[in-house]
Amino acid sequence: MLSNIEMWAASLASIAMTKLLPAVIILAAGILVIRIVMAILNKALNASKLEKAAHSLIKSLASVVLYLLLGLIVASSLGIDVTGIIALASVLTLAVSLALQNMLANVIGGFTLLYTRPFHSGDYVDIGADSGTVTEIGMTYTKLQTPDNKIISIPNSTVVAGDIVNYTATGTRRVDVAIRAAYCVPTQKVIDALIQAGTIDKVLLDPAPFAAIANYGENAIEYTLRVWTKTDDYWDVMFTINQNVKNIFDAQDIKMSYPHMYVHMK
Repeated sequence: MLSNIEMWAASLASIAMTKLLPAVIILAAGILVIRIVMAILNKALNASKLEKAAHSLIKSLASVVLYLLLGLIVASSLGIDVTGIIALASVLTLAVSLALQNMLANVIGGFTLLYTRPFHSGDYVDIGADSGTVTEIGMTYTKLQTPDNKIISIPNSTVVAGDIVNYTATGTRRVDVAIRAAYCVPTQKVIDALIQAGTIDKVLLDPAPFAAIANYGENAIEYTLRVWTKTDDYWDVMFTINQNVKNIFDAQDIKMSYPHMYVHMK
């Protein structure tokens, strides 16, 4: 009886030495190779002109594919019929794809963003109702950083299906300031004051600052001031002009108007 047990143990040890040990070696070597490949890929991406926001998507997909291949190689070294595994994986993939339609749509959306490139890393964009600076295009989500330092994760399928407004693409942006002034103030005086308020250091001279009457309202004349600036200076210019308008209007005794009603009694 003891002899049979010893023979069985020896047989298991032999199998372990002939199949398990090589499989472990292949697994260890495969993990090392994958790390080297990923390091090379990372250097190649950093050296390429591809958007940095897309790097994480490419690296994630490459990592998944490499580890799947390593798994199949290890299974084959253990004597497992990988053909059956591939067939089973195909069935499971179909079932999972039906259950995870939204996730697959997001992944496809990520590839669409990489191909169409409607924005670049660091661009300030509107995506639907959300606004922010593009920081990352992941496998399933695109991340925006808002001016108040919040991170918004938007599904890639939503990004592709929605309207995208890119404020950074052209390098310049127009600042529009709407002002209401009383009817009693001469219109040219208001226009000259607005031009003065909009002529500051960060405002571009070509196109030159422009002001005009936009509309005759019920309680006031509505004016618009338009200036152009570099995209990075947009908010500084907007806030500075708003302050300048109030200071110049006060200095020149130009009255801003507000909704009001005159009641005439007889």
